[in-house]
Amino acid sequence: QVQLVESGGGLVQPGGSLRLSCAASGFTFSRYAMRWYRQAPGKEREYVALITTVGGSTNYADSVKGRFTISRDNAKNTVYLQMNSLKPEDTAVYYCNAGVRGVLYWGQGTQVTVSS
Repeated sequence: QVQLVESGGGLVQPGGSLRLSCAASGFTFSRYAMRWYRQAPGKEREYVALITTVGGSTNYADSVKGRFTISRDNAKNTVYLQMNSLKPEDTAVYYCNAGVRGVLYWGQGTQVTVSS
């Protein structure tokens, strides 16, 4: 079955960095685009970034553009989110997702807290 497992969250000071990972299994990872979303307390889940399959093209929400970088390692079935220059407003639970054979799958999420 399809599984997505996020890791790498934690507490970081403003201006700091974190790298999130999402390990995928149960499908041919290299054939599917991967996305990161986040959900802050009391807010709706919002799109963060996308990476495609062929060529690894990327797209970012305006709020993270220039600070976050999405990448993937198809040999490790893993997608990453490098987050730099973190701000308190980046505090949220971060989720990866994939649409596989018409079904949207989500991981359990990893908490990122940006605070001094």
